[in-house]
Amino acid sequence: MTPLIDRLEPLLAQVSKPVQYVGGEVNSVSKPFDSVDVHWALLYPDTYAVGQPNQGLAILYEVLNELDWVVAERTFTIWPDLAALLREHGLPQFTWESHLPVKDFDVLGVSFATELGYTNLLETLDLAGIELRSRDRGDADPLVIAGGHAAFNPEPVADFLDAVILGDGEEAVVEVSKRIRQWKAEGRPDGREGLLERLAADGLAYVPQFYDVAYDPQTKAISAVTPNGPNVPARVPKHTLEHLDDWPYPKHPIVPLGETIHERYSVEIFRGCTRGCRFCQAGMITRPVRERSLPVIQQMVETGLAATGLDEVGLLSLSSADHTQIGEIAKTLADQYAESQVSLSLPSTRVDAFNLDLAHELNRGGRRSGLTFAPEGGSDRMRAVINKMVGAEDLLRTVSTAFSQGWRSVKLYFMCGLPTETDDDLLAIADLAARVIATGRQVTGSRDIHCTLSIGGFVPKPHTSFQWAAQASAEMIDHRLQVLKEAIIADRRYGRAINLRYGKGSTGIIEGLLARGDRRLGAVIEAVWRDGGVFDGWIEHFSYDRWQQAAAAVLTPLGLSVDWYTTRERPRAEVLPWAHLDAGLDLDWLWADYQAAINAEEVDDCRWAGCNDCGVCPGFDVDIELAGVPR
Repeated sequence: MTPLIDRLEPLLAQVSKPVQYVGGEVNSVSKPFDSVDVHWALLYPDTYAVGQPNQGLAILYEVLNELDWVVAERTFTIWPDLAALLREHGLPQFTWESHLPVKDFDVLGVSFATELGYTNLLETLDLAGIELRSRDRGDADPLVIAGGHAAFNPEPVADFLDAVILGDGEEAVVEVSKRIRQWKAEGRPDGREGLLERLAADGLAYVPQFYDVAYDPQTKAISAVTPNGPNVPARVPKHTLEHLDDWPYPKHPIVPLGETIHERYSVEIFRGCTRGCRFCQAGMITRPVRERSLPVIQQMVETGLAATGLDEVGLLSLSSADHTQIGEIAKTLADQYAESQVSLSLPSTRVDAFNLDLAHELNRGGRRSGLTFAPEGGSDRMRAVINKMVGAEDLLRTVSTAFSQGWRSVKLYFMCGLPTETDDDLLAIADLAARVIATGRQVTGSRDIHCTLSIGGFVPKPHTSFQWAAQASAEMIDHRLQVLKEAIIADRRYGRAINLRYGKGSTGIIEGLLARGDRRLGAVIEAVWRDGGVFDGWIEHFSYDRWQQAAAAVLTPLGLSVDWYTTRERPRAEVLPWAHLDAGLDLDWLWADYQAAINAEEVDDCRWAGCNDCGVCPGFDVDIELAGVPR
């Protein structure tokens, strides 16, 4: 194999941020290509700056490269300036470590964090010289295997994927590698299809081409999804990793040469969530909770900092302050690094899990990281609808604690367009922000108190209680955000201390189209990409008109529309596009929880209040794992 770097290097002087393409970072792994049996190119379909800090990518990279017979190299979506030059000079998509053509690898493993990365996959395939549609690929082409949260409904991109791994990837990628190795050792029997049959046979991976989708001619909805082969399971289960302590990755994460969106050593202190927030796909599909123990977390931090030289530790999970030993974790790490410049940070923190002791430990390193809370709904009624069981007084007590410990600003996340929401519910956000500022001024005696409100449009997601819900239109989202903006500006006492950040409702509509779409959207995605659509997650590259035009051209002849996929309420009996993909959640339980949401009824966390019969633990023979509790 001949690396492309000699031909690539002269082009880098002509593009922005050339350092992002050169590779060679500390802790990156390079193996002689011909010395291993299985070759993975791991794609994060966004820029290096966004993708390189991704925790899932870092974990799989190390898990695979620890096998002496496997190599995993990274690749990212290439920014349009270099992409144009690559096409002009006949250079293909390459990997970062060896600058080898992606097409030479056995697997292109794609990590989808958001549906807006789908067009980036097509851009990467085209640059790599790989046929866009799986049916057109030959035996010499890599298998395109997707994973990640946005792959739990892969149907909109099913035509472009060879296989999908649902759920936790650590054990799954090792098993996939073993089957590829065995198939190659046997002389590649039955070619590409023979290998895919091996991956699909026992549900190791979902292979879209082995399933037929039928549609009802009257309703246009799916009538059935059926396997078309004798050894293909009717439903494909997710993978659930047990005993997180046995998988202490990443141990030696790559230290980027250029700037990235996060520059910290991140340790996942637990996986899963049982809070039951009805909008949260991540919380639903990663059940049950599996905590890491304090000794393993402590060792991971020690090893990770030594390997990287970083000076910030991010304690990651969906709700980090919910770890049963979070106080002890924070104190132990703060004690251990008390004489250093190492600081601790939590991502978004539950309002009702933050306390004075935790604030003190996070503040002890001398560098105070940003503090973010996610009430999600503006009114107490709205928070009951989404099962975010915190009240306004809970939030005010929490920010009072933070301000008393030296913080002078907080960031609050909310959503707009939630089911049953009214203008008054959204205006309650302005009132709550004003009370936060007032509380901060009272506690500190200072007017130098600030609150940033980040508002996102609600997108119903698969495998959640809101998967049947109608999405609010772009016009409705824009109207409500304007009402909120005007209310904050009109507040002469506190308005200047409140910073409002939000996007247009149109972006959420396209995300919603892709999130709950089916295979008929593949042609829409391809049409958008062929019309120049790439980096749709970047506001400067996103075009709502381009998506609407492509959707109209493809969907109108089928009797469909963007509204049919987004703002339409789905009946209970409708076969959803992801119905054959098993996240473990009982459909009757999800529907009952949706009805509870409409009635603003809350459901307790099953970690403390007992089983709610969601179906995950008995369905997959797993259970909640808490640190300090014997297996």
